[in-house]
Amino acid sequence: MSGIPDFNLQCRTAAQQLVELSLYEDLQDVGDLTSFSTIPEHLTATVQLVARQSGVLSGLAILPLVFERLPGVVQSTLLLQDGAAVQAGTVIAELSGPVRSLLIGERTALNFVSHLSGIASRTAEFVRRVQGTSATILDTRKTLPGYRALQKYAVLCGGGVNHRMGLYDGVLIKDNHLAARGEQSCAEAVAEARQWTTERGLPAAVEIEVDTLEQLRDALQARPEIVLLDNMAPDLLRQAVRIRDELSSGTLLEASGGVTIETVRAIAETGVERISVGSLTHSSPALDLGFDWPWNRQIRH
Repeated sequence: MSGIPDFNLQCRTAAQQLVELSLYEDLQDVGDLTSFSTIPEHLTATVQLVARQSGVLSGLAILPLVFERLPGVVQSTLLLQDGAAVQAGTVIAELSGPVRSLLIGERTALNFVSHLSGIASRTAEFVRRVQGTSATILDTRKTLPGYRALQKYAVLCGGGVNHRMGLYDGVLIKDNHLAARGEQSCAEAVAEARQWTTERGLPAAVEIEVDTLEQLRDALQARPEIVLLDNMAPDLLRQAVRIRDELSSGTLLEASGGVTIETVRAIAETGVERISVGSLTHSSPALDLGFDWPWNRQIRH
């Protein structure tokens, strides 16, 4: 991928809050009974974060956020950056400091980086499958509470693109909005949304979801910026592209619903510009990472 995504203030704030919660879940007001009872307080070591399988990295900036909350000074040295592709056996980072703190923070650190790297890795595979087409891979709002900024950051690390962050930063008129309006014209809904946002100086781009080609034709009368084509098979998507080209060539088409790694190429080849994939954030398997403890070389008494 080109460039490293920005681990911005929103990501950092979310990470700090989640790290604090994660450590409290492990330690409560007591601490790590095992490390306290078996590891001398003065022992120090250097441990390596190592990939157990190939994938794409994300969330490395969270490592120091974990260990800065634990006793003593833990030095985090990143050997790679987010967005980097790794193979099994690759050393990703080194952490040096009190062994107790390294052991206490190990699972918390791995949970974050493995989860986010899993999302980045899965996204990268989707992106690879659509190479050579005009389609872009996007995420959705199907995220875990508190994790949205981080999970969407991981999508960027994998070469994907973020859809809206929430309800506050984009208009997406879905089927339930239309149903609540009494199934009125799609074009009318688009026009009303655009007028409402424009009058308030808000971003005026409007997206609307349609289920049929008839709804698509209706929506295109108002020339929405984006039309989301929900659960349409490739043959219908190709028809939708032709209709769009005829009625509103400036409107982008987004395919969504049940997209899998096996079907995404066929969807991309229909000519749609956007493919949104909810499973990127809600179902990507964690990337297998681990701590390697070079005890014989690194422990200092």
